[in-house]
Amino acid sequence: MLRKLRWKPLLGGALLVGLTGSAFAADHLDSPAAQAEPTADITDLYAWMSSDATKLNLVMDVAPDAGDAMSFGTSTVYAFHVNSSAGYGMAQTETLVRCQFYDEDAIECWAGDEYVTGDPSDPAGIVSSSGRLRVFAGLRNDPFFFEFVGFSETLTAVRGAAGSLTFDEDGCPALDEATSAALVGQLQSGADGAAASDTFAGQNVLSLVVQIDDAVVTSGGDVLGVWASTHAAE
Repeated sequence: MLRKLRWKPLLGGALLVGLTGSAFAADHLDSPAAQAEPTADITDLYAWMSSDATKLNLVMDVAPDAGDAMSFGTSTVYAFHVNSSAGYGMAQTETLVRCQFYDEDAIECWAGDEYVTGDPSDPAGIVSSSGRLRVFAGLRNDPFFFEFVGFSETLTAVRGAAGSLTFDEDGCPALDEATSAALVGQLQSGADGAAASDTFAGQNVLSLVVQIDDAVVTSGGDVLGVWASTHAAE
C-alpha cells in the first residue's frame, strides 16, 4: 500500500558531492546533538555512475560505529537530493529520492514517479515494478579509511603555530620546507610517529544503497550534483 510520507525539518547533517564520474564525502565524529540520534547521523555519501552511464548509484551511511545488532529505525526519513543541469553553474532541476522504514524489516522509497517497498536486506535489493529503482539497506563495514590520531596531532601543531605564521593574499600560510615536511609526515603517521592505521577499522555503519536509472534523475541535463539529508518523520 502506498502511504503518504511526511517529515519535519532537517535532523541530520548534509553532505555535498559534484558528480562527473564518482565522488564521495565524509563526516565522522559529529557533535553531541548528531550523536544523540545515530541512525540519522550521516557519516558518508557516495555517488557514481555505472560503467555504461545508464544508472546512478547512491550510498548514504549513517550510525558511526554501529553495533552488530543495530538496525534502521522508523523515526527518520532519508533523502538523496539529485540536482541535474546542462552544465556547471547553470539552472538545476532536483529529483528527490526519499526512503523511510515503516517497520524494522520494511522500507518505502520514492524517486519521481518510481516507488518500491519491501524488505531491503537482501544484497540484491528490492526493485520497483518498472525496474528503474533498486534499494538495499543493512549493516556494513565502515568503508571510510582515516588516520584520525595523526590528523588530530597535525591540527594541534598547526593551531599552536598559527600565531607566528604569515599568510599570502589568498590566505595560505607561508611555511619553510622543514615545517611543511614535518606536517606532511605527521598526517601520514599515527601518534608520535607510529605507523599509520585505519582509525575506523572494524567499525560498522548502516548503509542505504539506491540504484536508479539515469533517465529518472537527468531531466535537467547530464551534469549531476548530489547531497544527502536526514529528517525526523512525523
